[in-house]
Order: sequence, then C-alpha cells, then structure tokens
Amino acid sequence: MPEKMNLSEAEWREKLSPEQYTILRQKGTERAFTGKYEKNKQAGLYKCAGCGLPLFASDTKYDSGSGWPSFTAPAAGDAVDEHRDISHGMIRTEVTCARCAGHLGHVFPDGPGPDGLRYCINSASLDFVPKGSAGDETKDN
Repeated sequence: MPEKMNLSEAEWREKLSPEQYTILRQKGTERAFTGKYEKNKQAGLYKCAGCGLPLFASDTKYDSGSGWPSFTAPAAGDAVDEHRDISHGMIRTEVTCARCAGHLGHVFPDGPGPDGLRYCINSASLDFVPKGSAGDETKDN
C-alpha cells in the first residue's frame, strides 16, 4: 500500500495548476473530449499529477468513446481507492489516488477487459511518462 501524502490546501494550490486543483482536490471534471490524454496512443505510464504514483499503464487504455481517457484496470491493485459517490443525483463509484487521495474520475461496469470495468479518468489528474523515458516504471523496458 502506498504511503499516504498529506499537504495543506495552500500547498496543493501551489503545487497544482488551477485545473488540476479543481479536479484533484475539489472533485471537478474536465469537459468531454478536451483532455490532453483522451486520444493519446503512446506506450508509457500514467501517473498521478498530484503525487506521481503510477496509476495506469498504456496497455490498459482504450477508446471508450466517452470523451475521457479510459482504462480497464489500474497499474497495481493498490494504486487507486474506490468510494461510493452519490453527487449530482447519480450513484457512481469515485476513483481516487491511493497516495494523495486526489480525485481521478469514476469506474463503471461497462468495460471490455476481463473484469468488465471502465476507469474513466480526467486527463488533468494524470501525468504521462512515455515508455523508455526517465520515470517510466513499466516492467518490460
């Protein structure tokens, strides 16, 4: 389990861009089809933009047509936490970073993978590290 990271709200505001702060710390959502990683097809690793924890590998990313980056599974079983979300008149499962508790998006039971899950994640909550570059922690380098 990742060691928890706790910063003050002032520290988060200093560390994150305004868009990242809104999404990661205030549970915001970017508009569909506007995120920088929605159409990214490069091989690599998606990390939390708040704390750098590896969250999703590119080989689990697919085009769901939802307008947000979608993944079939987290990079590690303990990389994300899931919470019941009853906001906006809906019942959903929120996905947060296991280290910094930053809001990433939601998980839905309509994915193509073996577990049938679709992790629908905001691009602004992610940093992408291309395969083979510094910070890439994929096992098959």
